[in-house]
Amino acid sequence: MSAVRQLDDLSLAPAPADWLDTILKGDCVSALERLPEKSVDAIFADPPYNLQLGGDLLRPDHSKVDAVDDHWDQFESFAAYDAFTRAWLLAARRVLKPNGTIWVIGSYHNIFRVGAAMQDLGYWILNDIVWRKTNPMPNFRGRRFQNAHETLIWASRDDKAKGYTFNYESLKAANDDTQMRSDWLFPICTGGERLKDENGDKVHPTQKPEALLARVILSSTKPGDVVLDPFFGSGTTGAVAKRLGRHFVGIEREQAYIDAAQERIDAVRPMDRPDLELVQGKRAEPRVAFVSLLDAGLLKAGTTLYDAKKRWAAKVRADGTLAIDGQAGSIHRMGAVVQGLDACNGWTFWHYERVGGLNQIDELRKIARLGMERAGA
Repeated sequence: MSAVRQLDDLSLAPAPADWLDTILKGDCVSALERLPEKSVDAIFADPPYNLQLGGDLLRPDHSKVDAVDDHWDQFESFAAYDAFTRAWLLAARRVLKPNGTIWVIGSYHNIFRVGAAMQDLGYWILNDIVWRKTNPMPNFRGRRFQNAHETLIWASRDDKAKGYTFNYESLKAANDDTQMRSDWLFPICTGGERLKDENGDKVHPTQKPEALLARVILSSTKPGDVVLDPFFGSGTTGAVAKRLGRHFVGIEREQAYIDAAQERIDAVRPMDRPDLELVQGKRAEPRVAFVSLLDAGLLKAGTTLYDAKKRWAAKVRADGTLAIDGQAGSIHRMGAVVQGLDACNGWTFWHYERVGGLNQIDELRKIARLGMERAGA
């Protein structure tokens, strides 16, 4: 069960892992400075948008729109907002692992300023994602286009972060075997998912839909990873992270939001581990060298390999190379040579004979790979 910690009374940083699956109460920058350096795998940040609302927003029937007019979204100037943005981005970068990534969501009011600050501080932008809303709020005055989207920036810690998590194969499989695009279509948070107080009013004015956070977490983290949300609000990040088998840490200064988020997260049941397994592509599989087939006894030196139509034949040598007419080289090089090509996938080009016909040597690679996986289990 997660808990709330009052950081204002702490003179020392939390003990190792003491802050996992916890809501830390306090200012986001102060709280971030108390977390261990390079300790989180991913960050999802939904900072104040600095909407600059002047007066009440009314519908055509003169009823008042429940807009974001809370004190935490109000800044004296753009300069003040920029200083705030740089401060929390710097603190967040310190706790992000070298191969970790950060997501920041915003609207046209703030996202361009945030993006510039991220680049100035060394973050490396990987993508901008457009969240298209199926049910956006109308533009009541009819003087502008309807605001039907928000923008997410996805970035690595710096331009040298090559090992960041991106679950490409899982996303592609979930998208009917088509690359996942950078425009996402989700409804805004409504219905039973929207947290309400005892008066039926929204607990938080900008509660994000769980589907959006699920896409973020499933795309850029693995089960067991730590996801930080420095503007925790109603706890959507924590609720989704817990359900998907990830750890979370939230930072929030408003007690009403903390209470609502705590109750919400405590009610979440994590999914079973087998249901969280990720689809892996070939690049994630253990590498098998051709000579490993000889080492495992799956092929013997002196065996003849053929292409699928038996136009060419090659002898397997003891060192794991193929020999043809006085030339020798790798399975890939010799496959390319006989075809007069620059490159060739030798695993699918070359075949071995067995009862019933020819089989790709790639079948033997799969057997070898399975043996490697079992040995490492």
